[in-house]
Amino acid sequence: MIPQHFIDELLARTDIVEVIHGRVTLKKQGREYAACCPFHGEKTPSFFVSPTKQFYHCFGCGAHGTAITFLMEHDNLSFPEAIEELARLAGMEVPREQGTGERAEDHRPLYDALEAAAEHYVRTLRHSHEAVDYLKTRGLTGEIARDFRLGFAEDRWDGLISTLSARFDDKTLIEAGLAIRKEGGQVYDRFRGRIMFPIRDTRGRVIGFGGRILGQGEPKYLNSPETPVFHKGQQLYGLFEARKAATRLEQLLVVEGYMDVIALAQHGITHAVATLGTSTTRDHLERLFRVVPRLVFCFDGDAAGRKAAWRALEQALPVMRDGREAAFLFLPEGEDPDTLVRTLGAEGFREREATAQALSDTFLDGLKARYDAHTREGRARLGSEGAKLLRAMPEGLLKTQLVNDLARLCAVSPEQFARQTEAHAGHDQPPPSAVDQPVARPGRRPAAAGTQRLAMTPARLALALLVREPGLAAGLEDWDYLAASPVPGARLLAQVIETLRVSPHLTTAGLLERWRDSDEGRFLLKLAQWQPPDAEDAPPARMLSDALTRLRHLHDEQRASELLEKASAADLSAAEKEELKRLLSARHGVGP
Repeated sequence: MIPQHFIDELLARTDIVEVIHGRVTLKKQGREYAACCPFHGEKTPSFFVSPTKQFYHCFGCGAHGTAITFLMEHDNLSFPEAIEELARLAGMEVPREQGTGERAEDHRPLYDALEAAAEHYVRTLRHSHEAVDYLKTRGLTGEIARDFRLGFAEDRWDGLISTLSARFDDKTLIEAGLAIRKEGGQVYDRFRGRIMFPIRDTRGRVIGFGGRILGQGEPKYLNSPETPVFHKGQQLYGLFEARKAATRLEQLLVVEGYMDVIALAQHGITHAVATLGTSTTRDHLERLFRVVPRLVFCFDGDAAGRKAAWRALEQALPVMRDGREAAFLFLPEGEDPDTLVRTLGAEGFREREATAQALSDTFLDGLKARYDAHTREGRARLGSEGAKLLRAMPEGLLKTQLVNDLARLCAVSPEQFARQTEAHAGHDQPPPSAVDQPVARPGRRPAAAGTQRLAMTPARLALALLVREPGLAAGLEDWDYLAASPVPGARLLAQVIETLRVSPHLTTAGLLERWRDSDEGRFLLKLAQWQPPDAEDAPPARMLSDALTRLRHLHDEQRASELLEKASAADLSAAEKEELKRLLSARHGVGP
């Protein structure tokens, strides 16, 4: 875990204009900077960066966020990677903590050992005619071998250990998955006589290896074991290389083997990744969908390939939120991506990839292939299986369409079938927050496509002002009632005020990062786009005071109504009578 206080300090030291200007050419425009948006094609600049808010927003596509968000979206970085990059630019070292507050275990010796092993295997490959000849027979060039850092593990029990023992002890080599200890205590190399494929994380660090036997032997492919830095069910081969090859990826092609990834890359198809000898997991998919909005799964067209595709589809349904796409590319019998790209060429393979079948069609076709939709019994079984799979799927337009399609197949109404998808569900999706509505920025520029205009309620106005000028919270009084107020948005407002009172140094960006990846955070990001009227007409401090006065009035009105309703059914306590008297008296002194 990265401590919150470090993130706050890092953002306070970061200039978002410098971060973005290093990647996008910005031009000064008033108090802000403008550019053509890097996230969608346009000729007229609609991408604006505010140095006072430390916030960016595109009025064309709606992209917005802090310096952290920009690095995640533009450079395809994870949240920790974006923090690491900002820290590097600021000359700071990122501290790590356990959830208990203790320092996290330092895995640098393991990364160092794995990097040293990769360098050793690369050197060994250069001196192995047998290994080089094998790669040439597979059609690989020296350039692609260099790009993927291919290597060779000698067919010796101590080829690696003898080289690294001066720098790393046996315990480190074993923990890194590079060596094995026999029952008698002797330590020997895990990988022997194999072409070595280093597996890199999204930062380019070697975290493990895959090794293909050279010649006869079992297993044909051997992967590193689970280690503190390598988790096979989460990692993907080629993801680092794919992200390095294209700054802005639109889709990824999920294939089955190391050689498929490398052969495709050699032909210019650089967006392929592979699971590490395992079926596609939900962790794999969540990781991939954080990078791209669309995945294409590539499988053999035989029965085994269809079975593997169905397993991948079952894993994909629970993560298929609206905005994500998945498709399935089935290859001709006996072909794999490696052989097919050599036959068709890059352009031919891309054309084949463009014909991939949508997940929804694969889902429906798979059910129809399994059950007889021409009989009532078959339709009942088809519907039962389809409903079971859809229960795990997030609510959204895609799920609604699948429900309608399956209802037609099963000859029932969509309402009847929808009830089947809800039965035995873990829990219903919570309704959207009353404050979580898009806010259009009035005035100078058009709102992003699809943005709805919304009246600026007192709670939204107060939140927008505090997001814009966090320092306004310092002078606030009489706001404790907000935490228990039923007025929409009041509780979030109380949380924001409390946060700013405890951490008065927070910038707009620092405040927004406190609510990252939450419904409240997404709403605050939308409010950050809003601008109040000119200061000479309505100073922000006065607007905030007026908004809080109005909120107080709304709260008192609702409380008075509650007490009057209670008094009509039962006696009020002495304290409640006194409170009601005060509230009714105040009604005549506070305007609506």
